[in-house]
Amino acid sequence: MEQEKKKIVLSAVQPTGTPTLGNYLGAFKNWKIMANDMAQEYDCFYAVADLHSITVRLQPADLRRQTLEMYAFLLALGIDPEKNVVFIQSHVPEHAQLAWILNCYTQFGEASRMTQFKDKSEKHPENVNVGLFSYPVLMAADILLYQADYVPVGDDQKQHLEITRDIAERFNGIYGNTFKVPEPFIHKAGARIMSLQDPAKKMSKSDANPKGFISLLDDDNVILKKIKSAVTDSEAKVYYGEGKDGINNLMEIYSCCTGKSFDEIESEFDGKGYGDFKTAVGEAVIDELKPVKAEYNRLINDKAYLLQCAATGAEMASHFAQRTLKKTMKKVGFLQLEK
Repeated sequence: MEQEKKKIVLSAVQPTGTPTLGNYLGAFKNWKIMANDMAQEYDCFYAVADLHSITVRLQPADLRRQTLEMYAFLLALGIDPEKNVVFIQSHVPEHAQLAWILNCYTQFGEASRMTQFKDKSEKHPENVNVGLFSYPVLMAADILLYQADYVPVGDDQKQHLEITRDIAERFNGIYGNTFKVPEPFIHKAGARIMSLQDPAKKMSKSDANPKGFISLLDDDNVILKKIKSAVTDSEAKVYYGEGKDGINNLMEIYSCCTGKSFDEIESEFDGKGYGDFKTAVGEAVIDELKPVKAEYNRLINDKAYLLQCAATGAEMASHFAQRTLKKTMKKVGFLQLEK
């Protein structure tokens, strides 16, 4: 009996500084699960999306450093570069080549409706560049290049996957079956971790209040202090409910770190105050991040190994990318050289 072909999953992250606990629980932890526990079902591609990151001005030295650091973080999660394709986007030039072609099959109106373009334009009015506008098309190229079946996305990225699907269907409608139309892969657990100081907002490293987010490299005592200063309410009873955004967020974090359900958490802290609960959450986060931090600190001091893994990953990614790009260019009508 022929073995069923594994589904392809593509995940990418920008190298814009040290990831937060929200990044880890909302995405990275699930990436690790897919790469290891679900390896029989999926072929996983993981990219450091450095091309995307230059829509905002960065110092060259910072971009190089942050790219290597993010690559190290991916490996530190437990993603094995020998069993998965782990690469840096700019090392695979087919991303930019396909993005240009797809730009010509993307309507100005649909690109202008992207909310991220509007949001970033407001935040950086001095640098509203064309790359920022065409960012979703490069993202579409990232996905379609590998004929991805699924893309793990949060709520804030759904719109970008929708335009990817629209572009793929438009191109397929003109030239015949070329691109696989990807589906979202949305994990329920840890899908949205909120700010510790403003639980109405998503946790972000760009938060003006450093108490609002936990960095993956924060010291244990800093993590505990931030959790203890998290905004809650005056009820002093641990349960998940309306109007309890701060406690709901801490319960989400605790659940992701311990695997306990909300009902189990409510039972565990029945009759206990927020002080006991916050201490337990802080300790659970510390335990969760400890092996990741230790492995990251080991890897970041072995630049030669990281570059070797990145080179191997780029070679593997290019093997897949070239097939899709060549097929696409042939369908459009570009003159092919005989090799």
